[in-house]
Amino acid sequence: MKTDLGMGLDLDLDPSQDDLPLKANTNHMLVKHYVLDLTVHFEKKVFEGSVFLFLETGKGAGEFCDGDSGTAGKSHVMPVIDLGVSKVPIAEQSASDASDTACGGSHRQLTSDCAGCHGDGLTENSWENESSGDFILVLDCCDLAVTRVEEVDVTLVPGMEAFRVKDEGGVSSACPSAPLLQGLMSLPAACWEQQHSLYYHCSRAPTPSGAGTLLFHTDKWSLQIRKKGVRTPHNFPRSLRIWYETKPEGSSVRWTKDQSGRLCVYTVGCPINNRALFPCQEPPVAMSTWQARVQAPSDCVVLLSGENEADPVPQENGFSCWEYYVTMPMPASTFTLAVGCWVMAKVKPVSGEQAMATSAAHAQQGSLSEKKQTSSDGTLGERLIKAARFLCEADNSILTSNVPNKGSEMDYFCLNLHPCSHVDFPCRFPSAAAQAQAVIPYRVFAPSCLLQRAEDMLLPLLSPCLAAAFSFLGVHPFSRLDVLIVPAEFPSLGMASPHMVFLSQSVLTGDSSLCGARLCHEVAHAWFGLAIGARDWTEEWISEGFATYLEDIFWAHAQKLSRVQTEDQCQLKALLRWRRLRDELQNSEEELQILRPNKESTGEVSESGASLVKHGLNPSKTFMQVHYLKGYFLLSFLSNKVGEKQFLKFFRNFVEKYHGQLILSQDFLQMFLECFPEIERQGLTLEAIYADWLDRPGIPEPLLHWSAAWLRSAPVEEVTQEVAKWIHLSRGHRKGSKRKRTGPKVNFKEVTAEQLVLLLELLLDEAELSGTVLHMLKRVYSLQERDAEVRHRWCELVVKHKHSAAYKDVEHFLLEDQAMGVYLYGELMLHEDGLQQALARRCFSRAQEDMDIAVRKVVEDMIY
Repeated sequence: MKTDLGMGLDLDLDPSQDDLPLKANTNHMLVKHYVLDLTVHFEKKVFEGSVFLFLETGKGAGEFCDGDSGTAGKSHVMPVIDLGVSKVPIAEQSASDASDTACGGSHRQLTSDCAGCHGDGLTENSWENESSGDFILVLDCCDLAVTRVEEVDVTLVPGMEAFRVKDEGGVSSACPSAPLLQGLMSLPAACWEQQHSLYYHCSRAPTPSGAGTLLFHTDKWSLQIRKKGVRTPHNFPRSLRIWYETKPEGSSVRWTKDQSGRLCVYTVGCPINNRALFPCQEPPVAMSTWQARVQAPSDCVVLLSGENEADPVPQENGFSCWEYYVTMPMPASTFTLAVGCWVMAKVKPVSGEQAMATSAAHAQQGSLSEKKQTSSDGTLGERLIKAARFLCEADNSILTSNVPNKGSEMDYFCLNLHPCSHVDFPCRFPSAAAQAQAVIPYRVFAPSCLLQRAEDMLLPLLSPCLAAAFSFLGVHPFSRLDVLIVPAEFPSLGMASPHMVFLSQSVLTGDSSLCGARLCHEVAHAWFGLAIGARDWTEEWISEGFATYLEDIFWAHAQKLSRVQTEDQCQLKALLRWRRLRDELQNSEEELQILRPNKESTGEVSESGASLVKHGLNPSKTFMQVHYLKGYFLLSFLSNKVGEKQFLKFFRNFVEKYHGQLILSQDFLQMFLECFPEIERQGLTLEAIYADWLDRPGIPEPLLHWSAAWLRSAPVEEVTQEVAKWIHLSRGHRKGSKRKRTGPKVNFKEVTAEQLVLLLELLLDEAELSGTVLHMLKRVYSLQERDAEVRHRWCELVVKHKHSAAYKDVEHFLLEDQAMGVYLYGELMLHEDGLQQALARRCFSRAQEDMDIAVRKVVEDMIY
């Protein structure tokens, strides 16, 4: 069969202009679970190791013709689980024994002995010609050196005999392990420990005698795998081990140094997601769980998207081994990894209500750690083995029970208290304990030189921000949270992943407003973006618009603002966002301004399941905020229609219904219209929302008259009064004036950080400001000590008015606040001033080696 690469994909896409291909044929085969076993090599800037895939047939597998032996297209016989058959407990096969038998030796031996049988070096044409008629598994892959792909024999793994079918009449001889693996993957959520233990041992099982190696071929965007003579997904192996090595230039991974000069590596959440970290299925519908075993130098900390707080296990080679797992199926793009010499921040004694909240949070964290200690000894793998041994020796009734195991790290889950709509997994939402847990356990990590700032600013905000989110949305979807301050070149202020948040160092300056708001934004992604994801990645507003809307709600609650204070703060932020959206829409391509660029085709894929992410490789899109801003304003518009209290109640109901699932815009909007039928009777239809907000560029019609109301709010009027004072003062200091003043003869009011941002933006509208006034402006507001949003506006003023006395402030911002500095490079080049252009090139020269790839390309285009 010729592989369907999907929707007319071109193998030679231009990364600066084109769409991102998602080639994985998820309609034919789906990855249900990954087991990664990786070693970090800082000297080579690579990860080396393997990924093990557990596969099941997709919904389109039945369309294949039965051209080989077996029962392709026939329904599978569900296995009868009989644990009494097990005679050899899994624990009796050690990890070292398993690794010695797997593939007959080490990874290094495999790559040298078997290099000629992998299909490497084949051209696209020869690969297609040779594989004519064979089924091809397509995985998303880029910048990986794949050395071997092999089928694995799990039939002899102790414990797997429990899944043998009683009647094997319908089982394909081409894939005898299929019913065993289907039984393993179909275990109920209560048996997750046994399942993960068997996943682990299957991943270390040997290849079938004389027939383990599979043919494979890589192109720019995919890894294609076939087994000679196998023509249907039903007869394709259900378990694969892929040996590979990442490449230093792979854009899914950033190799760099932290702010203390120590080597580190982290995944960057770039447009191509994780396909340069491991071969995977990138389409969002490919929801999977994972386990990961990462070996790193013993002085490093390994942080990963995992439910457990991994403890390092020392190895004889000077490395330590860290093991993580997740039981909630999520897209592979959400997998996140960071390795470095991070230091954990320590909680400082506080007083009052904050002390109570912090104590409660850490009591929960301590309780969880205590459970881990009493229920286990040794590595995570050993704990899972013990759980599996217990289950394998028990009655068959245990597997069908919904009661968690007493020794489980997740024994606070009460499964199936009420039915959820998602696939079966150990969900927190029905748990009575999780419903009472306002603050989940958390940790903060930072490089040593930023540890004090993280302890002083970030750590105290976590409890109130988490509690605020809980008060509006209910159960935290994830059981714990790690927060990491990432290196300076990180291309945004933050990024949320399961159980982990990355934050830029830029949030640690000034007062707490920027840090708190950004933290609330990332916390909101636990619900919108992770627990509930977009089924089509072009609908980014489902994640970013929701998080932007909720950050204001959470942050006001965390600050304990009054109703009036909350309203004032929200109106001020709305005006700032309106100005930002207006400017962005005036200076961007219209096709990048549409929230639903695929319109009626949103969510559609090709016959194989392959698709494209429209504009996914356009570097300009990386720095646009239209999905944040238009999405935020759409939600504000809907909230105004029904009232904020009712709207937030609807949010919570929506979360209850759709957590653990993928959605499209219409899922949210249709439920909204059904819950508030009077709105539709007033003429607000689904089609009208599409037309005004999602399917066309420019400013949505309802937004055109809102800014006038925001300008009349009290905090904005205070700012306009202060701006008038500065403009009047500047006119008295214009060039040629004979009057000399040593300081302002007006009293300037104290303003909040958000007010100061607006004040500087309004001053940017002035054609001319004197150097004396700019100097005074910096001194009066102590601008060099403010947060990054304020300092960014200050740098814009400096560049616009060629205030050379403050060029050092611009240079510092470009080097230390790279998440926000891209726009400034363009401003420095725009004025065609020799000093400013030299400043831009000097900063770029110093920063470019460690810059994010997309950022570097955009800046290069600006300055050369």
